[in-house]
Amino acid sequence: MKTKSIFCIAWAAFLSIGIQAQQNPMVNALAEPTKKIKLEEAPVLMTIDGREITKPEFEYIYNKNNTNNAIDKKTLSEYVDLFINFKLKVIEAENMGLDTVPSFINELAGYRTQLAKPYLTDKSAEEKEYRKEYERLKQEVEVSHILIRLENGDAPEDTLKAFKKAMNAYTDLLRSKDFATVAKKYSEDQTVQQNGGYLGYFTALMTVAPFEDALYSLPIGKISRPIRTYYGYHVIQVHSRRPTVGKVKVEHIMKQSHFSEDSLKKAKAKEEIDNLYQRVMNGENFEDLAKQYSDDRGTAQRGGELNWFGVGQMVREFEQAAFALKEKGDISQPVKSYYGWHIIKLIDKKGLEPYEKKEADIARFLQNDDRGMIGKLSFLKKLRKEYRYKVNEIGLQGMYQLLKMYPPTDSMFAIESAQYTAPLFSFADKKYNQLDFSEYLIAHPQSTAQESWQIANEKLEKFVDKELMDYENSQLETKYPEFNFLMQEYHDGILLFEVSNREVWDKATKDEEGLNKFFNEHKADYSWNEPYFKGQIFRCKDKETAKLVKKLLKKAPADSIESYITTRINNDSVTLVKIEKGLWKNGDNDVIDNLAFKDKGVAVVVSENLPVVFINGKMLKKGPEDYKDVRGAVTSDYRDWLEDKWVKTLRAKYPVEINQDVLKSIKE
Repeated sequence: MKTKSIFCIAWAAFLSIGIQAQQNPMVNALAEPTKKIKLEEAPVLMTIDGREITKPEFEYIYNKNNTNNAIDKKTLSEYVDLFINFKLKVIEAENMGLDTVPSFINELAGYRTQLAKPYLTDKSAEEKEYRKEYERLKQEVEVSHILIRLENGDAPEDTLKAFKKAMNAYTDLLRSKDFATVAKKYSEDQTVQQNGGYLGYFTALMTVAPFEDALYSLPIGKISRPIRTYYGYHVIQVHSRRPTVGKVKVEHIMKQSHFSEDSLKKAKAKEEIDNLYQRVMNGENFEDLAKQYSDDRGTAQRGGELNWFGVGQMVREFEQAAFALKEKGDISQPVKSYYGWHIIKLIDKKGLEPYEKKEADIARFLQNDDRGMIGKLSFLKKLRKEYRYKVNEIGLQGMYQLLKMYPPTDSMFAIESAQYTAPLFSFADKKYNQLDFSEYLIAHPQSTAQESWQIANEKLEKFVDKELMDYENSQLETKYPEFNFLMQEYHDGILLFEVSNREVWDKATKDEEGLNKFFNEHKADYSWNEPYFKGQIFRCKDKETAKLVKKLLKKAPADSIESYITTRINNDSVTLVKIEKGLWKNGDNDVIDNLAFKDKGVAVVVSENLPVVFINGKMLKKGPEDYKDVRGAVTSDYRDWLEDKWVKTLRAKYPVEINQDVLKSIKE
């Protein structure tokens, strides 16, 4: 998709004819889909070049952009006139074939994909899940675990073996009650020998869904039976719960001292951190000491400053010391962690943000998690009911038999499946047979299931989900009028942008001959009541440079004075002259006021490096010499002139008919 702003594309041309967009269409599109309405009998408001425009389509745009707080509120008749001009340009673009070029088709398809997303999920189910996570964020859970590792592709016998090992650990825990000892015996977590399975405090959105669900459902002190996650089987014990401590921002000074280093290096690190702590306590600047002495070079350059962090994001000892600090500016005594010694200074603390501020973060996290599928799965369940999904059991049994004979990766599967054409499932007005499903299986053969019936059921669910979602996507314009209008708006907006660019905007900025002619025909419109100085201000290194510049001025082409001089005097390493080109009236610039308008009461401000200043140019008393002196104003007026001329041509080219009875039924 192009990087142009959606708002800009859809509305730039509207703005050029006075229609003020009060709301970003993307915001409207991403709102909760509204109730379904049938538009088959919608009355036709107007016909332009044989194309019918209904009353609801017009009202959608009119009500959206002509509210009581609109910047430039229009009467209904004024708005109709502007709307017709807009539609005439779109029709012209269509007749030019601009809606058939690949760039347009791809751009509109990209927007549609984005705009369709909120219509293809269950927003209420998503909201419920977000709220659940937010409530969990209010609490932190202290936990230990035993991990028996598994890979997703492990064979069933490996899975069974891992489960049995996890059950053995669970049984031992029930007997011994010494979690650390049992963890060191069974756990395959790499850190178990250091922490005995203790993980510290967790809160929501820090781990995968099954693990998190166990944290918030398991009673304090209880041992969970084996829980399966992406990583393997976990046996969990919850030690305690507490209200969230929020987040902290700290600075630290670190002296590295790894547990594997010899005693002399450890002693030296301890001596250095104690010395630094004493210097901090004696009033030396914490940030300066961090920059000079901290072994954490990634933060040292920032005075030891770390990003905001919450529980579970730092090693336990560092985390505990940081959260123990109470007031801003408090400094900890030296703290020993896995990485070495730290002195920590508290910069700030903050609690859990309100739901409205956390919602986007929660949604973003869940997108990469199974919980992010809740809205889609709930939506698909509703679609099955709405479209009366039904599976043919006889057809399904036939697929079981086919998959029992040949896997989808076997060439014989493709040959044999050609004979399987019995009905398989249906929904809405669509019917699918076994062959349709076989083609899907050949294209998507991967499965973690082992038995033929399991493969068939797993793949059928995915195939049905895909077809249901594709079908629903194809129905959005019919089911949701506001989506249909929005897509029409984007369709028309992109075309309007392109055709206006070709017919008006490009011409207005690049047509030098046209601009010059327009200026000469309307020169009186650009006259002024006070004189302007047109020329250049030269700031030079010294008098010798100024003398050389004045000499070059005699040879410099009038239309390229600046480049002619600077390229001959300056180089990449030395700037001997700076030139400022412009058009100034009295009061605009101190140099011009003093040297051109002879206002000796205005002091000229010069720089130390370029102290010698002089000007070159002329005084224009009645108006500009040519259109380039007032290019911005001329370009704007020329664009308006081209626009007006173009609209008159389109009005003459395409017939417009308005149904006055329908128009009278529209409320201002």
